[in-house]
Amino acid sequence: MSTLTEAPPPPSPPAPEKRPSRRRGRWTPYWLLLPGILWLIVFFAAPMIYQASTSVQTGSLEEGYKVTWHFATYWDALSEYWPQFLRSVAYAASATLLCLLLGYPLAYLIAFRAGRWRNLIMVLVIAPFFTSFLIRTLAWKTILADGGPVVDVLNTLHVLDATGRLGWTSGDRVLATPLAVVCGLTYNFLPFMILPLYTSLERIDGRLHEAAGDLYAKPSTVFRKVTFPLSMPGVVSGTLLTFIPATGDYVNASLLGSADTGMIGNVIQSQFLRVLDYPTAAALSFILMAAILAMVTLYIRRSGTEDLV
Repeated sequence: MSTLTEAPPPPSPPAPEKRPSRRRGRWTPYWLLLPGILWLIVFFAAPMIYQASTSVQTGSLEEGYKVTWHFATYWDALSEYWPQFLRSVAYAASATLLCLLLGYPLAYLIAFRAGRWRNLIMVLVIAPFFTSFLIRTLAWKTILADGGPVVDVLNTLHVLDATGRLGWTSGDRVLATPLAVVCGLTYNFLPFMILPLYTSLERIDGRLHEAAGDLYAKPSTVFRKVTFPLSMPGVVSGTLLTFIPATGDYVNASLLGSADTGMIGNVIQSQFLRVLDYPTAAALSFILMAAILAMVTLYIRRSGTEDLV
């Protein structure tokens, strides 16, 4: 006697996994970018458009301003205030060069020689950020005061005689001179030079220095052929982060300088808040922005590096 049993039914194929819609996944990056785009539109693009329309207006504060496409404001502003433009570029370039000369050795020390003191030195570099920009600048007004120790030392070393012949100081004074303005710019923007330089130098593989030493290269040759070329992204980034804000700065020239050392930022601030000539102030702002953009573009192309820190 045999018993017949029914074979179990074949297993049903597994249900296909539900994949997220390609359309939904395609739009995800744009949704993530939306807050940043809105921020740029509200706080950057919209004010730029408003200032652009202001620069081609005519009228007065009492009568009101109207858009008349008066582009002659640009030429009038440039022809009247071109000395302040040149002075701003000269001061910013001098401060940038001083920041590079002072910041590169310190960044090199932190990257290759600081050892266990690296964190402490980094804290000291960024320590000025813990206080207000205004307070830091006022401190230099005390440091460079007439009859102070700094001025006495410079007089003893006859440094002021040399800077006076160059037109950077006046007699035995440092305050209210171009030298004071450049000193303030250098101090306030020095961290912006050191940090990119340190980041770029830290990326250099130490084995490259060892290989250069094995090939009997002198330390100066190693620096010239290996270290400095590989640190060019930091040099470019640091100089840009220093030169751009220094060109438009007006706090240092206002507190440490005089009427003869005013920068274009002081003119723009005066036109906006004192003279109340909004079209001229807006036109000066756009001329400054265009000039900086042209100089930065030329500088980046001539630097020969595409990698910025």
